[in-house]
Order: sequence, then C-alpha cells, then structure tokens
Amino acid sequence: MFLRPSLRAAIHLERLHGGFPALLRKIEEFDTLTIWRVITAVAGMTATEPLFAYVAKHPLKDFQRAAQGACFELVAAFFPETPETTDKQPSTTKATPWADLFKELYGFATGWLGWTPETAWNATPQEITDAITAHFAMLKAIHGGAEDTDTGPSEEQRKQNTDMGLDPDFDRAGLSALKELSTLREGMTV
Repeated sequence: MFLRPSLRAAIHLERLHGGFPALLRKIEEFDTLTIWRVITAVAGMTATEPLFAYVAKHPLKDFQRAAQGACFELVAAFFPETPETTDKQPSTTKATPWADLFKELYGFATGWLGWTPETAWNATPQEITDAITAHFAMLKAIHGGAEDTDTGPSEEQRKQNTDMGLDPDFDRAGLSALKELSTLREGMTV
C-alpha cells in the first residue's frame, strides 16, 4: 500500500490532534486509532479495509513495526524542502503555522498555477512547492527580476555626466541597454 503525502491529507492530519507535534507523539505511542486515521487519510477507506482485516487476525507487534515507521516518514514528507534558489540565511520573520502554509500552497496551486482543486488536493506539498518555484523562475526569465535591475550610473559615469553639463543620474549605459533590448524585441533600431 502506498501512503501518498497529499495536501488534503496534510491539512486533515495537521488538524487531527491540534498540530504535528501531538500527531507525532500519538504515532510514537502507537495509538491505534491515530494510526488507522493516518493510513485511511492517505490511502482511502477502500484500500485500507483489507489491510486492517488482515491486521485484526495477526499480532499487533508485527503491524506496529511496519506501520509506525511508515507513518513517521509520511508526516516528514508533508514538510516541503526549501528550494535551492532560496537564501539559506536564518529568517527574522515570524514562523508561519503549518495550516496557513498549506492554505497558501493550495492558493498557489489553484491560483498561480491554474490547477484544478482536485489536482491541488492530490498533489504533495513538495510537488506544489517545486511547481511554483519553477513558475517563478519562468516568470523571472521572461520578465526579469529585481536582482537583474541595474542600480544606475556608476560614480565615474556620474562625474562624466556632471562635467558634460548633464544630469548626474542620467544612465547612458542603461539607455544603451534599453535600445539593444528594443532592437531585440522589435527587430529594428531606435
């Protein structure tokens, strides 16, 4: 049986015991109702009925060995990895609650990426994170990004502009680059 860490399951299980720390504690204690809810949330009732019918006829210890580790791995898979392009510096911003992050991921999937609600619910948080990172990279490649913008004329150019009686902030190199860009986009010179 495959335990898929879908966004729908992440939201449901995060709420189950009031957050992931309590859920992980229940899994560690091998609370059978919690284990049943975790497996059912990710695999569905139809897929889990035969499993639990089998477990009911066998020693619980065998099932614990198999299920407990799988449930821990599943919960860990709900947490998306930080994209490689993100600055790894410690953040000074306030931590976002998991419920809010999952809601934001759903919004990115259905809004920015144009996925159907069903596709978003069935995607993993990591799949949505990877897709939105790629989408932002595509937008940056098409339109440029904030770090691509020039800071204006250099000090040397400012001095030359002043000596020539021009506005010291006039960016001749920027104008040249803009003319080149115009040539590329329009196919003619300005």
